[in-house]
Amino acid sequence: MKRITAWRRRPWAGYAVVLAALAAIGVVYAGFSPQTDRAEAHSSAQAAPDLENGRELFNKNCASCHGLNAEGTKDADGNPIAPSLIGVGAASVDFQVTTGRMPAMNPGAQVPRKEPIPTFNTSIKTDYDDPERRKQAEEQLAKAQKNVIDLRAFIQTLGGGPEVPPASAVDPEGGDVALGGKLFRTNCAQCHSFTGQGGALTGGKYAPDLHDVTPTQMYEAMLTGPQAMPVFNDSTLTPKDKQAIIAYLVNVREEPNPGGNGLGRIGPVSEGLVGWLVGLGLLVLAAMWITAKKPKKLKKS
Repeated sequence: MKRITAWRRRPWAGYAVVLAALAAIGVVYAGFSPQTDRAEAHSSAQAAPDLENGRELFNKNCASCHGLNAEGTKDADGNPIAPSLIGVGAASVDFQVTTGRMPAMNPGAQVPRKEPIPTFNTSIKTDYDDPERRKQAEEQLAKAQKNVIDLRAFIQTLGGGPEVPPASAVDPEGGDVALGGKLFRTNCAQCHSFTGQGGALTGGKYAPDLHDVTPTQMYEAMLTGPQAMPVFNDSTLTPKDKQAIIAYLVNVREEPNPGGNGLGRIGPVSEGLVGWLVGLGLLVLAAMWITAKKPKKLKKS
């Protein structure tokens, strides 16, 4: 103990302690630094092919209309053919390609929803009884999902924009159905009708039916405002408001039709009209049948 105390009192003891501490820090850093570098190198190597695949997908499926640099294109008169994709974000790409609207077959007033091309078809049926066919479908589905992720990641690097919402934000179970109905009737029913059946707009455009749209696509549409639809950003409709609207739409489309036929589900007007026309038509037919029947001649006594 006396030797240690005497050693500590020497003038160079403090420097020795500092040098020992620095050496220990250097050893610890040397032990962890190579692993960190390897992890970062692996992450970069893994991300690079994804973006490169996204670029190749863009050049193959999108560049002919949107331009090689996604700057958009115009015709000879200066009228836009396809908009710029710089800053549209991953959510817009995900919505357009998973609903089959892009790549577009023919430019027009409005690009309709259709089955996505096989490259981006994330709704492929996989529940086949044949194991070989099921395995092939699952591989095709996984490849399509990766293609969508890579393409939207590439577009996201061009200028940012809205990201794809997480699963928790689009879960209908977490939304307020009553609030969603109120918000939908206030902001959406003028075009989509109050049950989401869609309707006609001006200039050859229309509001599409919402009954085949996934919750994620609903959120993305509100966030990005595709085609004739306005943008409902988070200052207009908060994420909770969007989730409430999703909950309302899912609840409405799952409700049964007591009469057997929804008749467009646009309310009592259509139901009353059909009841009036069908009922009155049946009465007219019955009257015609009765009057057309000739009476039998009375026998003379």
